[in-house]
Amino acid sequence: MRIVAFVTQKGGSGKSTLAISLAVAAMEARERVFMLDMDAQRSLVKWAQLRGRTDIPVEAVTPGRLAATLSALAKNGFTLAIIDTPGIEGPASTAAMKAADLNIIPVRPNVFDLWASEATRKALREHRAAFAFALNQCPPAQQTARVQQGTEALEAMGGLIAPLVLSRVDYQEAARNGLGVTAVS
Repeated sequence: MRIVAFVTQKGGSGKSTLAISLAVAAMEARERVFMLDMDAQRSLVKWAQLRGRTDIPVEAVTPGRLAATLSALAKNGFTLAIIDTPGIEGPASTAAMKAADLNIIPVRPNVFDLWASEATRKALREHRAAFAFALNQCPPAQQTARVQQGTEALEAMGGLIAPLVLSRVDYQEAARNGLGVTAVS
């Protein structure tokens, strides 16, 4: 089983929204997906309730239960676990960082997210954890200087997932309707 965690020490970067859309896209690709919500806001748990389906199970989990939960999921045949973390440094983020095969750091193209992503990157390096940046909520028009500067800064700090994620209403509409962005037309 592969484990992907969305981590950053910045709220509002899009961790939950990207986690949901990745989960739905992976399920559509025939992965057996399980989502773990480690954020006190419980965005994924609420999304699952809104969704009203059981095709992508979601469970709130504490840092102390994460390893046992992941082990049980692997034994039960799940192929992908997606972990959503709070936008603060702490036990939940640390546990997720250590457990993940890949940590995705969502970053919006602004200076505050860039600063926060540097702190997250340092923590991941301390844990020797694999990571990549996802430049998220980019303006839909042509590349702006802000997006270009964000791209260059993130590439200098480590891997950057391409393509960039545009700021589109579809992401919010999908979440509001218990869907992933691939299900919005």
